[in-house]
Order: sequence, then structure tokens, then C-alpha cells
Amino acid sequence: MAALFIFAFMSLVAPVAQAQSLEFRQAVAQAASGDRDLLAFYRDRDFVGIWSNRDDRNRRNALLAAFERAADHGLPAGRYDASALEAQLRNAATPQDQARLEVAMSRLFLDYARDIQTGILTPSRIDPAMVREVPLRSQLGTLRAFSQSNPAVFLRALAPSAPEYTRLMGEKIRLERLLADGGWGPTVPGNKYERGDSGAGVVALRNRLIAMGYLGRTNTQTYDDTIFAAVQQFQLAHGLATDGTAGASTLAELNTPPERRLQSIIVAMERERWINRPRGERHIWVNLTDFTAKIIDNGVETFSTRSVVGARDRDRVTPEFSDVMEFMVINPSWYVPRSIITKEFLPKLQQNPNAVGNLIMTDNRGRVVDRSAVDFASFTEQTFPFAMREPPNQGNALGLVKFMFPNQYNIYLHDTPAKRLFGREVRAFSHGCVRLADPFDFAYALLARQTSNPQEVFAGHLRSGVERRVDLADPVPVHLVYRTAFTQADGRTQFRRDVYGRDGRIWNALAREGVVLRAVRS
Repeated sequence: MAALFIFAFMSLVAPVAQAQSLEFRQAVAQAASGDRDLLAFYRDRDFVGIWSNRDDRNRRNALLAAFERAADHGLPAGRYDASALEAQLRNAATPQDQARLEVAMSRLFLDYARDIQTGILTPSRIDPAMVREVPLRSQLGTLRAFSQSNPAVFLRALAPSAPEYTRLMGEKIRLERLLADGGWGPTVPGNKYERGDSGAGVVALRNRLIAMGYLGRTNTQTYDDTIFAAVQQFQLAHGLATDGTAGASTLAELNTPPERRLQSIIVAMERERWINRPRGERHIWVNLTDFTAKIIDNGVETFSTRSVVGARDRDRVTPEFSDVMEFMVINPSWYVPRSIITKEFLPKLQQNPNAVGNLIMTDNRGRVVDRSAVDFASFTEQTFPFAMREPPNQGNALGLVKFMFPNQYNIYLHDTPAKRLFGREVRAFSHGCVRLADPFDFAYALLARQTSNPQEVFAGHLRSGVERRVDLADPVPVHLVYRTAFTQADGRTQFRRDVYGRDGRIWNALAREGVVLRAVRS
């Protein structure tokens, strides 16, 4: 098909190839007139085409080859329809037809460039909490650069260059080949298996672990130490408690079909395109599904701590976005969000004016309000006029330090007195902000670049008991992301549960755009 397409194109554009006539160029101007960027591009070239000369053969061939590889990137291959172009070529008998085809090819190139660089979808249209700003490129700039570059090199460079994207693509190909070979075989029946068990269920578990690559070849029919260790490795790679027991949650993940895992990989590739920009030599990476916050230095993880993220309620989920951390506040006050005041605290105050006595109530001028003088029953969520804050103390809802990247969503990272929640497997409990299990160590890691003794500097501020702002000498990019599939440079692909259901919605949207799962034989 590719050879036929190229032959047809070369044959049919031959009348224009020798000299792009005035008639052709006028038709290009007319065809491009409805698109500001295309019109500007062709105007700068005196409406001479970039696809229609014999000398443009390499450019045409490179674009066609890129279209043929589109599905490798999890893109909807049918969107870049070579056969439709071929049909147009057969009928492109006049300069006007050829000019329209010239502009159509430029439009198709721009569609492909946008899709592979910055994604098919607009995040916020899929879920209002995915407020990430996608780094869209200038269409005019893209066309100009392409027209002046080696076309094959330029097209290859459009996809994200991050190592994560490359590794995800490799995992995508591996799973496609696995599907062609029949997958992982039968699922594991039953509800729970542990060390010492035997029987058909354990054999099914053994076979599944072997097929998935967590267990070497063995004939054991007993849940022995090798199966125990293999289950632990599986649990580690899926964000489960590594107790070595195949309980309900472990079996649910084990029995997840490879098609679902492939969907997660394709969604992760789309998400990589949404963040296709430099992330910072040093940056903070908060993966909501992994319940971790990490510091990355030059691509290497240098610090990691467990986190608690927003609960699954619609008004408490943690949004996805990127910003820049500028400072930390030691001994912070908690300025209670209005939504919490009116939805949670006002009903308590209406029952008991002395409820939430750890909070100070203030009016719109910042003056402290005497609760005994307030008729709380007379107010509604809409009319309650007071603010509330909790002064610095050991039991403060923000703990003893918060890390600020000022944003319109009022989201930040912070300490917490509720340490017990970090022992949970799924940690979605907050009102939206991200709680850290090791906030002091996180602070030391951030301060280490600007002081020789970060522990002492931090402790000095802490001992004062006074609220202190400490600016970061070098502000640090922070990325709140949501990855149910991600890779490790030296380990297995990791999978996590779709806590908020976002990746399921993304996959459904991708499928509506024409993305499909493939089974590909090696």
C-alpha cells in the first residue's frame, strides 16, 4: 500500500512538479484562507507548496512512514488515512485539485504533530480535576521548522523524548506480542492462598506467576517459599502490601487481563504527551495513584516518602497540575478553607457553639469573634460570614511544616498529626492537599542545597514555635501526576489502581477517538 501511495503521488503531482504555476499558487492561497497559520506559512513562501514537487519526495515518504507507525505510539491510526489521501490523489487532475491536496497534507501533518507531541485529548474535558495545561506548540512554528529540516529526523523527534515514554512504548509492544501469544493463561480461582496451602488453586497461582515472569519454572504444587517470594515481588510491582499472601486484593490484580494493562500503558503514553516539556533538573514528582512524593535530581530519585492524597469524593480529590514550589512554612497556621468551614464545621457549631474549640474565628477585618455572641443557627452555608484558623501547635491539621507552590486550587504538601493513615495500602483521605509521612526529611532535602546544616536550620525555626516562612533559594518545579502504569529504569513496569477512575475515562475517550488495542506477532 505504501509503495502504491508513493507511486500515485509522484505520478499525479508531476504536472505541478516542473513549475508551480500561478494558478496552483492562487488555489493554495484560497485553500489555506480559512486557517490563519496555514495562510501565514504559505504566504511567506509565495504559496509554493512543500509536498507537490518531485524534490519533495523524501518529505512525502517520511510523512507516510510516520503515519504507518502512528499505532505504535497508541495513536488512532485511522485519523491519518493514507488510503483517503491516495483516493484524492487519483482525482487530483487540475492545479486546483493539487493545491487543495497540498494544503490538506499540511493540515494532516499538523494534526499528527499535535497528537504525538502533546496528546489527542484535552485533559480538563475528560475530568474537571485534570487541570494540567498541555504545552501546545505553535502550528506556524512547527510548519516552518519542518519545511527547513530533514523530514525523517524531524518527524521522529516529535514524540516525547523522556526515557519514560520510550520505556512505556517498549512495554506496549511487549504486551501486544503477549496478546498475540494468548496472554497469561487461566485466571486464579478462590479468595485467598498463603504459605503451606496446596491444591489446584495453588497450581493455578503458580502458573500465572510463571507466565507473568515473577516465578521461574517449577513443578511445586505447594505454596512454598519460592511462591511466597514471587507473590511479594508481584505485590511490590502493584502497590500492594508485601505480606506474601495472595488475598483478595492481590488476586484481583493477578487476574487483571493483559488487555487492561495495555490500556493503562496507552493512557500513560497519552499522559506523557500532556507533560512533554522539561520537568526541571530537580523536581518534585507526586504520583497520586502511588501515594508517594519524590525528589528527582537529574533523572535520579534522591528522596521518597509516602503520601496521603484527596479522598474520592468529588469535592476532595487532588487535582493534577504542575507548578513551582517557592517556600516552606514552619509552625504553620491552618487557614481553614471555606468549604470545610461551611460544610463540616458550621453544622457542629450550630449544635454546640464551643465545637472545634482549637480554631480561632475572625471577621472580615481579621478581628477575633466571641463565639458566645454569635447565633450560628441563623446562618447557612451561603451566609456564614466568618473565617477560621488554627494557630501553630503540635496537633495542627497541617502538622509542623507545609510546602507551598501558590496556586488557584489551594493545594500544597504538608505534615499531619494523623500518622496512622500512612500504614494503609490505599491512602485517599485528605481534603485535597497532599500529606507527607516524612515532612522533616523532605524539608532537609530541599534545604540541603542552600545551607550546610539543614537539620539545625529547620530545628531552630521549629523550636521558636513561631510561624516562619523559609524561601527556597532555587524554586523547585512540582508535578502532581496520576499514573496507573509507570516504569523503572532498572526494574519491572509498575501498575497501580485507578483510585479516582480517571484513567478509565481517558481510555474510553481515546477509544472514541479511534485508538484500539492490537495483538502483534513478533
